[in-house]
Amino acid sequence: MSPVEERLRAAFQAKAGDIPASAPPLRLPARPRRSLFLAHGGGEKKRAPGSRGWRRRAAPVASAVLVVAVIAASAVVFGDGHSTAPSSRAHASAARPLLVPRPSSYLGVYLGVSPTGPPSYQAVQSFAAVAGTGPNLVEYVSAWGQRFAAAYAQTLSKHRAVMVVQLDPLATSVAAIAAGRYDRYLRSYADSVRDFGEPVVIGFANEMNANWWSWGYGHTRPSQVVAAWRHIVTVFRRQGADNVTWLWTINAEGSGARPVAAWWPGSGYVTWVGIDGYYTLASDYFADVFGATIAQVRALTSKPILLSQTAAALGAAQYADIHNLFEGIFQYKLLGLVWAGMKSDVGVDWRVQGRLAEGAFRLGAARMKLARP
Repeated sequence: MSPVEERLRAAFQAKAGDIPASAPPLRLPARPRRSLFLAHGGGEKKRAPGSRGWRRRAAPVASAVLVVAVIAASAVVFGDGHSTAPSSRAHASAARPLLVPRPSSYLGVYLGVSPTGPPSYQAVQSFAAVAGTGPNLVEYVSAWGQRFAAAYAQTLSKHRAVMVVQLDPLATSVAAIAAGRYDRYLRSYADSVRDFGEPVVIGFANEMNANWWSWGYGHTRPSQVVAAWRHIVTVFRRQGADNVTWLWTINAEGSGARPVAAWWPGSGYVTWVGIDGYYTLASDYFADVFGATIAQVRALTSKPILLSQTAAALGAAQYADIHNLFEGIFQYKLLGLVWAGMKSDVGVDWRVQGRLAEGAFRLGAARMKLARP
């Protein structure tokens, strides 16, 4: 064992107390490399919620402001004021996952809000250089009204990665979406996704249980968000876009974020659950950041969980936080993580920096058995 690895292991031992006694063993058995694709998912069961823990992330407010003008213009183009008519492409209501829902199979990078289209692939390459391997998920936020970025999705596919798109309704009425006023846009988007043919992960109104977005807690009724979510999924299914993995994304419970049950659209409309949460303090542990929210999700569903946006703030403890993050993923048997490896708009640096932090990240990534097409 190298000196760097010994220091990382020692750091985790200092943080091991956050894992509950009921958690799975520390080390998971090695698994053979597996295919990216799967036809069907598992069933549902409820579990009792655990102890409360909380942390919130800093919202990218400045980036959100940049996209408002683009979104407003798009609303004029795509808002047609008509509901979707029944289609001959209608499918069963149950969500059908196309990606392998096995633990520790996904390592992704989040590239932020994109007001003019998908971000440069250079950012993905920069992340791969730090992680020691290419990601198999690449996530960004698409302004409402933007068309499906088929060329970018194809580029990612050539690099054995899947595009994750968060369709966020900035400057757009959630109630209008639910009422079908944007069905022209949704049908066009769904047709493009269907024609692309490869797996795509799509979310809508992410972090809706938090209070920093217009569609979130305190601004839009949960029932309206649920209605819009179900409507979007229904439109895509009617258009035959069965290659979508639906990612219902919530924020980890904490200051500004509420319990998630009121926003749950039902298991038939969700493939995976995403949780956004960040290590912001040197004293943070996995259970502090994610424990209470994981317990809430498990009280609703047994759907696979992905840490859909996460990072550890730059500082002396970043390498220990990164190691603790990966160990929590392995022990709680989560799908994996999407690293938000950019500098936050509010001045918090989330990039992996320094020999120890980079070593911790590479060790965690190397232990994962990434699903590839």
